[in-house]
Amino acid sequence: MSETVNQPEAVKPPAAVRGKRKERVGEVVSSKMAKTIVVRVERRFPHPQFKKIVTAYKKFYAHDEKNEAKVGDTVRIEETRPLSKLKHWRLVEVVERAVQETPVAA
Repeated sequence: MSETVNQPEAVKPPAAVRGKRKERVGEVVSSKMAKTIVVRVERRFPHPQFKKIVTAYKKFYAHDEKNEAKVGDTVRIEETRPLSKLKHWRLVEVVERAVQETPVAA
C-alpha cells in the first residue's frame, strides 16, 4: 500500500486560467533600446459628435526578450505586469516582417 502521488513541479497555468489579457497589433517604430521596442497602434473610431471616422495612434513600450522585432515589422503585443516605468506590454509574435530594401550600388 505504499503508493506515491506524483505532484506537478511548478507548472505554469495556461492563459485561460490566468485571465484575459489585452492584445494589440501595431507597427514597430523603434527598436534601438536593449530588449525594448516601441509599437505604434492604430485605432479607428467614429467621432462622437460628427460621426466622421477618426484615426488615433498610441505608442506602447513592449519587452522583446530575443530582440527579434525590427523597425517596420507588424507585431502582436500582450499586456503584462509592469516591467519598468513605461513597459507594461510584451511581444507575443512578429505577424509580418518589414520589406528590407537594399541600396543599389552605382
